[in-house]
Amino acid sequence: MSVIIEGIKEANGFISFGNYEASEKIKAKLEVFGDEYAVKTHNEITRLEKNGMLMIETVPGAAVLDFEMNEDKVSFSAEGNGDTQITIGLMPETVYWLKIDGEQIGEVATHKSSGKAIFSVDLSAVKNIVLEKC
Repeated sequence: MSVIIEGIKEANGFISFGNYEASEKIKAKLEVFGDEYAVKTHNEITRLEKNGMLMIETVPGAAVLDFEMNEDKVSFSAEGNGDTQITIGLMPETVYWLKIDGEQIGEVATHKSSGKAIFSVDLSAVKNIVLEKC
């Protein structure tokens, strides 16, 4: 997998974004189906917002391909520089199954008021990540 040099792009209804190799911040915006997506990315952090609301953030930065989110499921592939903390904005007080490369890892509960789910994964190699509502 490679980094997204321009910061963000859309193909076939999926959004890909992030450049964990960049030493300087890259900021980019993209409109897809009437929604505005904004990304800030570099080697320390990658953050995607939709209409001003957090969708996903990685620390350190990562490259995320084929990001798709609906009310029941989030799926994407990601690559970065080792251990990475991922924060995803979801429904408050909801439990999701976390699957990495098809293996069910466990449950992730979202924060009571913010709806953020936080977990860590080693992104030294490309990982396929799915969060699905229990």
